[in-house]
Amino acid sequence: MIALINLAATTNIKNFPLLAEYGLSVIVFMILSSVAFFIPVAFVSAELASAIPERGLYTWVREGLGPRLGFTAIWLQWISNVIWYPTILSFIAATFAYLFDPELATNKIYIMCMVLATFWPITYMNFFGIRVSGWISSLTALLGTLIPIALIIILGFWWVIAGNPSQIEFSWKAVLPDLGSVNQLVLLSGVLLGLSGLEMSAVHALEVQNPRRSYPKAIFLSAVLVILFAVFGSLAIAVVVPTSEIQLASGGVEAFRYLFEKMGIEWATPILAAIMTFGALGMMSTWIIGPSRGLLATAEHGDLPPIFQRTNSHGMPVSILIAQAMIVTLLSSVFLFMPSVNSSYWILVALSSMLYMIAYILMFLAAIRLRKKMTAKKDAYHIPGGTKGLWVACLIGMCGAGFGLVIGFFPPSQLDTGSVFRLETFLIGGATLFFSLPFLIYKLRKPHWRPHA
Repeated sequence: MIALINLAATTNIKNFPLLAEYGLSVIVFMILSSVAFFIPVAFVSAELASAIPERGLYTWVREGLGPRLGFTAIWLQWISNVIWYPTILSFIAATFAYLFDPELATNKIYIMCMVLATFWPITYMNFFGIRVSGWISSLTALLGTLIPIALIIILGFWWVIAGNPSQIEFSWKAVLPDLGSVNQLVLLSGVLLGLSGLEMSAVHALEVQNPRRSYPKAIFLSAVLVILFAVFGSLAIAVVVPTSEIQLASGGVEAFRYLFEKMGIEWATPILAAIMTFGALGMMSTWIIGPSRGLLATAEHGDLPPIFQRTNSHGMPVSILIAQAMIVTLLSSVFLFMPSVNSSYWILVALSSMLYMIAYILMFLAAIRLRKKMTAKKDAYHIPGGTKGLWVACLIGMCGAGFGLVIGFFPPSQLDTGSVFRLETFLIGGATLFFSLPFLIYKLRKPHWRPHA
């Protein structure tokens, strides 16, 4: 169960075009990312969740590092998701374009309009507490994720076995990445973001029979599955689509178009695009409300103004949802000012990743501070190696997250991001603004902000 939850949280075909930019060396990058980030996050969040299951990241950091940093951590988790929304929405827009005009997948104005035309209605739907039932959620996940991933991998193998020309070189030299250039490593920031979210599934650690033994096995199984799916899925795109033509928002469906044309079944492209769009829309509806509920939890401690503490008759945090949609609207304007959909997609991924990495660093620091409290919970899951094991996992995780944070500020050599000044202004300005806001809000707190004060 844990392995499947982790797989659903961290594996999506929309991440594969970014990985495909690395070609065969994606194998090394995925292994390094798993060891330096993916596995430490899983282990540490599992121990935290089994010892302190209430409220997740917010409670962990609040109890370990204090209320100010607790609020900062949940804010960073929320805002990084808000910044990430336009990227998944652009994936939906680009995929939907293949139903009638694939050329629109690279049209900046179309992408921006579709992002807004999709996000606001889904936000409004959540006002009414609409819940997609379990079987519908499973169906959208199956259609939008598992089927396309399995199909792209199978067709990728067929492409190579059938003797079709490969767009990448298969050799030991191609496996080894160029670690001498910082700009070559920049896309790792997006890779780490794609591996984020395991702290969400860690709350199920206690539901596993014999968690001390079973949970580590589930973690390693999910790590292997995530690596295999990501590697083979991205390589399937890389062997079919020339690197210079890979579109981050539509690379997956573009690879299907190449494959289907070669097979003489071009008519299958819009059908698959419709399936992927349906699946992504179903999952998007669920993602919108999740982080907002996390931020709403801080209102119980008076960390937000009263207007953001309000919920409607369905228990939905309407004010937060509206503020979230307004931020998404503002961020979507980046599609107009960047030179291409690719560059717009990347700059949002980079900013989202950097802020999420800071939240993870706070989580690792909190875990170290909470070690004694977690040890006292005899029934909780504990990282192998005891205190030393926890320290090792936290230090490795902080190094991995810190690397992802720093590397995100550099322009990637694989993509044309236009003016370096404009890129750095957006990244540095955005990171500074969104990181500073929680401290400012916390400092401006008023006694009447606390409910029932």
